[in-house]
Amino acid sequence: MSLSEIETFPTVAHWVDGKLLQSTSGRTGNIYNPATGQVIGQVAFASTAEVDRAVAAAKDAFAGWRSTPLSRRAEIMFRLRDLIVQNRERIAEILTRENGKATSDALGEVARALENVEFACGIPNLLKGGYSEQSSHGVDVYQIRQPLGVVAGITPFNFPAMVPLWMLANALACGNCFVLKPSEKVPSASVLLAELAREAGLPNGVLNLVQGDRVAVDRLLEHPDVRAISFVGSTPVAKYIYETATRNGKRVQALGGAKNHMLVLPDADLSMAADAAVSAAYGAAGERCMAISVVLAVGDVAEPLIEAIRQRIEKITVGPGSDSATQMGPLISREHRDRVASHVSRAAQEGATVAFEGKLGPSASGEGFFLAPALLDHVQPGMACYDQEIFGPVLSVVRVATYAEAIALINKNAYGNGTAIFTRDGGAARQFQFDVEVGMVGINVPIPVPVSYYSFGGWKSSLFGDLHMYGPEGIQFYTRSKVVTSRWPDPGSSKVDLGFPQVR
Repeated sequence: MSLSEIETFPTVAHWVDGKLLQSTSGRTGNIYNPATGQVIGQVAFASTAEVDRAVAAAKDAFAGWRSTPLSRRAEIMFRLRDLIVQNRERIAEILTRENGKATSDALGEVARALENVEFACGIPNLLKGGYSEQSSHGVDVYQIRQPLGVVAGITPFNFPAMVPLWMLANALACGNCFVLKPSEKVPSASVLLAELAREAGLPNGVLNLVQGDRVAVDRLLEHPDVRAISFVGSTPVAKYIYETATRNGKRVQALGGAKNHMLVLPDADLSMAADAAVSAAYGAAGERCMAISVVLAVGDVAEPLIEAIRQRIEKITVGPGSDSATQMGPLISREHRDRVASHVSRAAQEGATVAFEGKLGPSASGEGFFLAPALLDHVQPGMACYDQEIFGPVLSVVRVATYAEAIALINKNAYGNGTAIFTRDGGAARQFQFDVEVGMVGINVPIPVPVSYYSFGGWKSSLFGDLHMYGPEGIQFYTRSKVVTSRWPDPGSSKVDLGFPQVR
């Protein structure tokens, strides 16, 4: 079946054992184009039996894939990387159609996804163990890392290509077999990635995907043959995933929500800070876990900074992602759009000031899920717009008197995902990275998403589990270590010794 046939399939199906699997569950969900509000397709919802079939295919493929030489696995990763490059426009088109993000943003997502495949291409080096010769007389000790078996990933709607590749690139390169459950709101990109992986030479059954809802998720969490679960989503769901999967004996990394603060000191370049705040708050309509949602303005910097931000919001073009003039597209659903809008009206009722609301572009009309960008001032902890993750194009400004007050607010927050400081003072920046209790820190960088050879993840309620995602910690998550103590003695020197083994 060709790629074009897959993309025009009437119902987005599962991918099991190297081919499309039509669902027999009788349950489906609608796929919307957020720019028009229209139903553009349907996605199958897997039954428990269909999830079991995908896991069984992965389990059957594991022995062969685990024994595949590292050089061969790396070769497949290289081919997958090249195929994604060749098909980046097609992937971006799917992302824009189902997620609503602007084409430029979709292409950026594909580019960042590629970084993780490129990292996995180095798997022969990444899986090198350690060796200690002559640890004792005639005894050598060495450590090796081996795959877990069948592992699963559950991914969100906001990055339909990047987040799956955060997980599966390392998991597969390490020798595991992978079952992906993508968001039912944006299912098509995952099928295209599975097809590209097969074209790259990935054996059947090594990568499988099941479309669906909570039925599929819960089965993966309890399935006895699934050894580990990776998840990205909201904090309540992340906590549920973590508690349920660990209760069933699985290794888990579950990334939750965020409330990312950007601290602007009086010495900062205000033009640069305003550019960064607008880019980080309104890019992808604010539907990023790394979006800046709160600006902490210290002292007299507040008034000029707010004015600079307002001037930039005025110029944002809101419209369909497929329009080349669009800078900010729609939100993912009508319900989510309405929830985000309610935060703006509620903020005013709670004492905040709606400093500015942008306008929708001429093409942002009809039934699309569009919302104009909003800027809130005089926001305080205790207001819903501050305490809750909005996940939309709303930026709150909290005025603080000192650096110490700002640090106290950030560290008191329940989330600890990402943060940033804007300053010209190197000492202040260094102190900030020392003081702040957050997993990812930007210094004059508003969206400090780590490059692929570091790892992604927050602290506190932004992460459930011990290991962050992708990069070196991703390799650690998808493998387990084995230490071998080896002796090849002269048989004549062997004797019975009931004492505790010692290094001599």
